[in-house]
Amino acid sequence: MVEHNKFGKSFGPVGSTAGMVMVAAGLLLIFFHLTAVVLVLIGAFTGFSYSGSSIDFEKKRVRFLNNLFGFIRIGRWLNIESTMKIGIRESTVTWRAYSQGNRSIDVADKSHWILLFNAAGEEIMPLKKVRSGDSANAELESLAKRLILQIASR
Repeated sequence: MVEHNKFGKSFGPVGSTAGMVMVAAGLLLIFFHLTAVVLVLIGAFTGFSYSGSSIDFEKKRVRFLNNLFGFIRIGRWLNIESTMKIGIRESTVTWRAYSQGNRSIDVADKSHWILLFNAAGEEIMPLKKVRSGDSANAELESLAKRLILQIASR
């Protein structure tokens, strides 16, 4: 069984919204100008592309992937070795946009990441993004059992 996890939009919430607006404008203009197809393609790329991960529990492998246009998955599989570990890291990402009145709009995203580490304790890749600490701990234990990995020291 393969589990797919979504991390977030590639261009952030502001870029994603702008891309969706470009798609809508391109679809309205496509009847008048064929160059609007370019607007639709660029808008679809920025509006629907996102990053994530895939975990194949049967074959014990993972991959970090980028979903272009929201459905074209690009990423390389990595086999899980018995020396690898998984752990949790807390993260806060802030997206900033400026209005025409030169006012900044900040959108903060606080989350917990479940990460894959190598034997030396270096981060390899994120496996899952979880909102709260309690659910992150439960998810960490579940993934450790399913992938037969040790939990890294916190």
